[in-house]
Parts: sequence; C-alpha cells; structure tokens
Amino acid sequence: MGRHEVGHIDNSMKIPLNGGAGCRFEGQFSINKVPGNFHVSTHSATAQPQNPDMTHVIHKLSFGDTLQVQNVHGAFNALGGADRLTSNPLASHDYILKIVPTVYEDKSGKQQYSYQYTVANKEYVAYSHTGRIIPAIWFRYDLSPITVKYTERRQPLYRFITTICAIIGGTFTVAGILDSCIFTASEAWKKIQLGKMH
Repeated sequence: MGRHEVGHIDNSMKIPLNGGAGCRFEGQFSINKVPGNFHVSTHSATAQPQNPDMTHVIHKLSFGDTLQVQNVHGAFNALGGADRLTSNPLASHDYILKIVPTVYEDKSGKQQYSYQYTVANKEYVAYSHTGRIIPAIWFRYDLSPITVKYTERRQPLYRFITTICAIIGGTFTVAGILDSCIFTASEAWKKIQLGKMH
C-alpha cells in the first residue's frame, strides 16, 4: 500500500509466504467518512517485478469495531474468504464497497457502532502509459447516507401470554380433531359389526 494513499502506517505487517512467492498483509488504518479508495500495487516500487501476480485471498476486511453480539447477522465481513487464486495473475481487481453505518443498542441502552458493507467486483487487465501491465487490487468505498439500527428489546408480557394461549388453544384443537376422528371411526366399526351379525 502506498504511503501517499493512507499516510504512514506503523501498525501494518507484511509477512513473506511460500519462500517469497507471496505475502500476507495485515493492518488497520483510519479513513475519512467520504468516498475514497485504498489499494495494493507495485506502481510506486523503484523496480517493477518481472512477473507481477495479484492473485489473492481476503481473509478479513471490516470497518469499525467488531460487534460483540451473537444474534446480529449482517455483512460485517462480506469479503471474508474471497478467493482469487485462480484468477489471471496479471489482472487488476476492483472491489466496489458500499459501507452502511450500523448501530446496535442492547436492553440497557448501551450502543455499539460498526459498519456493514456490500461488495461488487470486477477483474480486468490494465496497461500503464508505458505499455506495461501493472496489476493492482483496488478497494473503492462509499458510505451510505442511511444507518441501520438494531435494538434489543425484552419481549412484553402480553406477547408471552398470547403465545401461551395460542399453544394451549392449538393443543385443544388438535385433541378435538383426534377425538372426533376416533369417535367417527369407532361408530363406523360398530355399524360394520352390527351389519355382519344380522
């Protein structure tokens, strides 16, 4: 990632993998709440690699804090597990992210803030002004003007009572149907028995 895009990053790690044939990027950085982008490329390197390869796997990409809530299932890591290892090594990848601010409020009124996002992507081969292919992985983002709010609420007593009444009423209805079927069958059996005796 170029410093000119996101500023100097002290908390990023670049770990060589597979004997130098690949690497793993880990990091976090702040972005402004306006449309923008960040990318992985070799365009600022002093010497371009002979065979650039932008195949990749995205293990995790998230925005904001992670919600510590079990019952909220959203798109907080929509790109997690994205596998482009079988892509053209010279292809650039463009991920267009629509980021949606998300608020979760628990029963006590405590709020947690995070961001969900949706993603669309495309793959293409791009040539530089010198005619060389310089692939990159782009993440272009835009924030949604709408916020999603999840509010945890205790179920009201009347709902509990209504549910219990529905269960009891359903049980009586099924029992009545079974009783009616059994009674009808026994009456029919009695008529058959009487018919055979005469």
